[in-house]
Amino acid sequence: MRRDSRLSRMLHVLLHMARHDGPMTSDAIASMLRTNPVVVRRTMAGLRDAGYVRSEKGHGGGWVLACDLDSISLLDVHRAVGGPQVFAIGNEAGPTHCLVETLVNEAVADALSEAEALLIARFGAVSLGELARGFDARYAEAKALAESRGRA
Repeated sequence: MRRDSRLSRMLHVLLHMARHDGPMTSDAIASMLRTNPVVVRRTMAGLRDAGYVRSEKGHGGGWVLACDLDSISLLDVHRAVGGPQVFAIGNEAGPTHCLVETLVNEAVADALSEAEALLIARFGAVSLGELARGFDARYAEAKALAESRGRA
């Protein structure tokens, strides 16, 4: 089963946009994601509708951030890209008269519900600003390491 990667891909794009000077075109984003610009525009539309990005038309136009990264959580982006189902596993659909199947379905549904609540809470607790600061710290470490190796 193919995984839904819209959340991670759009987080990736938003963080690049935050460190990019000027608008990013759908073509540039598509190239970065190895996909089609139409797919980018369709997915970015959800972020635009939520107020996280805006598109600038014309020469030199493209996608730009429309708000502060600290005001956007992973959960916000998850919802903006369509809030795909978090887990692909689930119960057999339809009513059953089998007591064993009923018991199993209840146990699986309860476990999935608890796990999804934990994941959604965690998504809501992490801002894109935190991710951006984490990137900045890792980039500074990598740059310092590269510079120290170049001097040795």
